Amino acid sequence: MLETKEVMTKQVICIERDTPIFEAIRLMATNHVTGIPVVEDDMTLVGILSEQDILRLFHTFDDEKDRTVNDFMTQPAIHFEEDECLLDICYCLRDNSIRRVPITSDGKVVGVVSRSDIIKRILRFSEEDAAQITGK
Repeated sequence: MLETKEVMTKQVICIERDTPIFEAIRLMATNHVTGIPVVEDDMTLVGILSEQDILRLFHTFDDEKDRTVNDFMTQPAIHFEEDECLLDICYCLRDNSIRRVPITSDGKVVGVVSRSDIIKRILRFSEEDAAQITGK
């Protein structure tokens, strides 16, 4: 069975809870990510900031523009340990309105698994099967 650590993205963009909200939004937009784990200095996961969390700024911009990530993040964040079953992560992403989940080891962020990470792995399985059948 495929392990989570084989699929996860290990170069994770993280932010701290005191980051100004617009700095976090710029970071998400620049890096084309839909969510960012929120961590302490030692990489301990404390929450996640997602596009969904940020949408409330659209109608309350003037009241909230000077706030920080802490005011918007979801906590606790849904997350999985790096040795957990990838199938459980697939079910979580499929059954909830989230696009990515942080992966932790002893509570510290070590990666992230997104829907697109899993879709790319499914495609790779398909290509490997086709190569075995055709001998290429």
